[in-house]
Amino acid sequence: MQVSTGIAGNGPGDWEGAATYAVEAERLGVHSLWSAETWGTDALTPLAFIAARTTSIKLGTGIMQIGARTPAMVAMSARGMASISGGRFILGLGTSGPQVIEGWHGVPFDRPVQRTRELIEIVRMASRGERLEYSGETFELPLPGGQGRAIRPAGEPFDVPIYLASLGPRNLELTGELCDGWIGNSFIPETADVFFDRMRVGAERNGRTLADLNLQVSVSVEFGDDVDEITKRHARGYAFTFGAMGSRSDNFYLNAFAKQGYADEGREIQALWLDGKRDEAADRVPLELATRTNLLGTDDLIKQRLRIYRDAGVTTLRAFVRGSSVAERLADLGRLIDLVNEVSSE
Repeated sequence: MQVSTGIAGNGPGDWEGAATYAVEAERLGVHSLWSAETWGTDALTPLAFIAARTTSIKLGTGIMQIGARTPAMVAMSARGMASISGGRFILGLGTSGPQVIEGWHGVPFDRPVQRTRELIEIVRMASRGERLEYSGETFELPLPGGQGRAIRPAGEPFDVPIYLASLGPRNLELTGELCDGWIGNSFIPETADVFFDRMRVGAERNGRTLADLNLQVSVSVEFGDDVDEITKRHARGYAFTFGAMGSRSDNFYLNAFAKQGYADEGREIQALWLDGKRDEAADRVPLELATRTNLLGTDDLIKQRLRIYRDAGVTTLRAFVRGSSVAERLADLGRLIDLVNEVSSE
């Protein structure tokens, strides 16, 4: 198992702190550094800044929102980042959700799985230097009936790994079929087959195996002896996930946890949150949800969990470390890497 992490400074706009964190994470042997994209800063600009300060750590978008860009723009951005970083860029893609795509970008959240497939296929064409002639259900190049023509990408072919953030069964199969890696969330290693079985189906459809993918899952990391207090705090945070990260009828994270045994609790928490009873919703979150999806507590407890992730087949942990300063976060990141190395060598 290896460790990746997100860009971390001392808050929004602290780019020097983010650069320090990146340089030290590289020195610690972190596999990759990831930049998020919601409705603030885009995912690419921070990585371009970090690319100029580092030399070996891989740099990934986690995630670039598919509905916000044409396939050609995704390919152009990937080419630019691959060039700037010296081949260290990972193109992390995801559909986001209708609340963001329709509310923020003003683009219909229409056939997201098919749109993802076609975008990946077109980006692959562009990376190989092929002329962009494509006829799909959501994209057609060139646009028919107009003055456009099929254009061959400028520059030499380039190679960029593509990772996909996926939770639903069809998107998981697409990940296994077409992608180099998975960006996993809402993941409990004891129920890993909920995700891995669908990816395995997709991989075998394309003559591949699950071993051809880098299976990366997100975990929050917090060291401490007061395990009860740490656990309660992290558990309460899932009330926001169930209540606010989606609508009453369409919450991808809630659906993923429902498939892993938390359907009743998740929908009760969601209902309380949407009814304005946020404290009650937070109190209702099972404490085990926090301990099963994160790395919390003492070194021994965290090592126990690391063994479970390892045995489940996870290849990369994307660690979100806590701390009031860059130095504190780096200290915990180094501590985690030491534990991962111990467990990996057992």
